[in-house]
Amino acid sequence: MKKLLILLFAFVSLLGLNSCSSDDDVVFIAQPDVEGINFINSFNDTYVLTPATSSNIAERFVWNTVDFDVPTNITYELQASTSADFSSFDVIASTGDNNLAVKVSQLITLANDAGLDNDAETEAPNTGQVYFRVKAFAGNDGGNALNTTSEVKSITVVMPEAAVEGEPAKRELYMVGDATAAGWSNDNNNTPLFRDPANENIYYFTGRFKGGADVEGFKLLENKGAWQPQWGLDGESFTSSDLLGEDPTAFPVAADAYYSFMVNLDDMTYTWAEYDASAEATYGSIGIIGDATSGGWDEDTDMTQSEFDAHIWYIQDVELGNGEMKFRVDNDWAVSWGTGSAISGQALDGANIPVSAGTYTIWFNDITKRYIFIPTATE
Repeated sequence: MKKLLILLFAFVSLLGLNSCSSDDDVVFIAQPDVEGINFINSFNDTYVLTPATSSNIAERFVWNTVDFDVPTNITYELQASTSADFSSFDVIASTGDNNLAVKVSQLITLANDAGLDNDAETEAPNTGQVYFRVKAFAGNDGGNALNTTSEVKSITVVMPEAAVEGEPAKRELYMVGDATAAGWSNDNNNTPLFRDPANENIYYFTGRFKGGADVEGFKLLENKGAWQPQWGLDGESFTSSDLLGEDPTAFPVAADAYYSFMVNLDDMTYTWAEYDASAEATYGSIGIIGDATSGGWDEDTDMTQSEFDAHIWYIQDVELGNGEMKFRVDNDWAVSWGTGSAISGQALDGANIPVSAGTYTIWFNDITKRYIFIPTATE
């Protein structure tokens, strides 16, 4: 009986050893991810690149997580090129996460490599495409066979040039948000604020804002097509993303109504008050006229009336010469406005507005009579 127990114990032990040996022989066979890899973030129509915003994030590239069905880490490599075929490319960075931020400065470097510049005196273009893709691979060796690469994504970049010789570029502030005509699009003919002609850091706007409990409000952007820098609130204080280190919150709008809004970038203050526009005249047409315009002093160039606010008028990409101009109603001199201030001002004294040759987008507010000329290349 004793010998039988010893033999039984030996047999069980042998089975256990054989089982351990079988576990050690398990092999993990890595497989490519059948879903592949692709960017999943939304991209802007254009990316405006300026030295002043070079430290800002231009875009955060986000992609889906890859599964190679193997117990090892996955490395993602964001690659950029000046050619769609990626015959040569730079690695922006590698990460184990599924996103990477790309700064304006990195896009400027790519744009320069693509032959773009912001010098109006050269023949080099200031607008073009650069290209991105993301590669995923198992482990840390990008040369191994287990990898997958996304389709190529092209993005359009713009390096603004000075459109008017001798006229330094000025900061613009555009409204964005569901309380405004543009909605939450940063490149949708966004309405600008009107810059004070005597103090370039003070801006005004009087007009309609959509409001209510289901409306988030609005923010201010410096460059159309770019989310940074942006201006808004930190609690009740006026601030910017550069000062705050993150995106500010929106200015709230309590009700759909007309408001007067002013921001002062010198002392970082703002004012906001409801405005009664019920007695304001509504015009059928407003145009520009003068020897700086294509029609001279004989024929108006009509402006477009905002569908969101009947008191806001604009004209896009209009070529002007050296000279003067005014705004007038219904192609007639019965009602006209002007003043002696170039680029921006308040047309209340009837003088002619001086103009330097260039291509502009012009905005006019028939309530306040404020206007602003924005050189097209700096939008």
